[in-house]
Amino acid sequence: MSDPGSLVLIAILAIPAAAAAVLALLPDDRTSAWINALASFLTLACAAVLLVERPAPGPFLIVDDLNVVFIVLSTFVAFTTSVFSGTYIAHELEVGKLTPTYLRFYHAMYQTLMFGMNLALLSNNVGLMWVAVELSTLTTVLMVGIYRTPAALEAAWKYFLLGSVGIALALFGTILVYLAARSVVGEGLDAMAWSVLADNAAAFDPALLNLSFVFLLLGYGTKVGLVPLHAWLPDAHAEGPTPISAVLSGLLLNVALFAVLRFKTIMSANPAALAPGPLMVSLGLLSVVFAAFMLYRRQDIKRLFAYSSIEHMGIITFAFGMGGPLANFAGLLHMTLHSLTKSAIFFCVGHIAQVKGTQQMSEIRGLTVSHPVLGWGLVLGVVAIAGLPPTGIFMSEFLVITSSFARQPVLALILGLALLVGFGALLLRLNGLAFGAPQGSSEPAKASFVPVAAHLGLVLCAGVWLPPALVAWFQHVARLLS
Repeated sequence: MSDPGSLVLIAILAIPAAAAAVLALLPDDRTSAWINALASFLTLACAAVLLVERPAPGPFLIVDDLNVVFIVLSTFVAFTTSVFSGTYIAHELEVGKLTPTYLRFYHAMYQTLMFGMNLALLSNNVGLMWVAVELSTLTTVLMVGIYRTPAALEAAWKYFLLGSVGIALALFGTILVYLAARSVVGEGLDAMAWSVLADNAAAFDPALLNLSFVFLLLGYGTKVGLVPLHAWLPDAHAEGPTPISAVLSGLLLNVALFAVLRFKTIMSANPAALAPGPLMVSLGLLSVVFAAFMLYRRQDIKRLFAYSSIEHMGIITFAFGMGGPLANFAGLLHMTLHSLTKSAIFFCVGHIAQVKGTQQMSEIRGLTVSHPVLGWGLVLGVVAIAGLPPTGIFMSEFLVITSSFARQPVLALILGLALLVGFGALLLRLNGLAFGAPQGSSEPAKASFVPVAAHLGLVLCAGVWLPPALVAWFQHVARLLS
């Protein structure tokens, strides 16, 4: 593997792995924060090279049109989150919520998580991808419980139990895919390689494929946060460090969805197999409806946006389940914009919780008066995630509904009504949080506002104008997923 593309591919995995080892040994928090951000930036730079330089597929790693979308988005959000993390974690150390030892552990685990997610996205082997997703899960379990409070440990334990059930189901589904492929391509690595599976899927045993996809959708769907497999997600968001909430909503959920899409392409290539779309549409729509109503009952600000993540992952799953070039394009666009918007919201929420000393929304009022930058940043983020024009999410949601209406008008109507319900809940909460007489501390936030501005700027720009090259790229990937 000496060609430039292969070296870049190795670097995307080697940089976070090496950074994790270095950060585990560094006691200085400022140096660790800089190294964490630098490693994330270098990984992003290498991922961007894959847009123009593609290595040939190997037995374990592959770069294709689908995973390039995910790897570039993942490394970008990982970098901006690492920049936000520098000021956020420094405050946690100052107030005693983290010790220097736990801080070293946090930074090392952050890069380990990046390594696991990158490996899952770049894997050409279904078994290796499963291992990478499991590594990412275990890493986030440890980071959710890093504060060592009873609530944090309970959330980490719940995440571990439900995540273990999900990953066990995904493993069983993966084994069934291998068994279906073995009779056609033979034993060994070929029966586990995406590049081989996709070319030979039409000849696989449809009964084994049908059973495998049910297990895979339930298993990886647990990681996506689809209802009724979502119970770990609100607790993990509420009790873990806010940068991990941003990574969970912006990245890890996408990685699990990516695994589902990989297996969906195999199912779609077999004409005798069960159509994967209706299962995905059902779970996606259930997630949207359930989360929309649950938004009204949340009192913790991070739990509120955790349920918003469940809602939007449901929209994305619904779009990919409907299929077709337009719905797939809308799903890709919505996934990208949701990652940018939701991580920006968590950036704001993290600093708000620090300056106010609470995550209870009843104790947070008048943010646009007491902390104008954070307050208006939250306003713009909620306006975007609620799908108001002219933000990009309005356009992606509009495309999801219109692409579905011609084929399934009843489902499109239910989806639209659920979005209106969620829209009302978010605006109701935003009114109390952002406006009125200030309540709580008015001390200035020690925050980096560049990541928030970068993310929201991209989302607002996407609502007005999308680069033709980006549109053509997403349209090409959408056709591949059809």
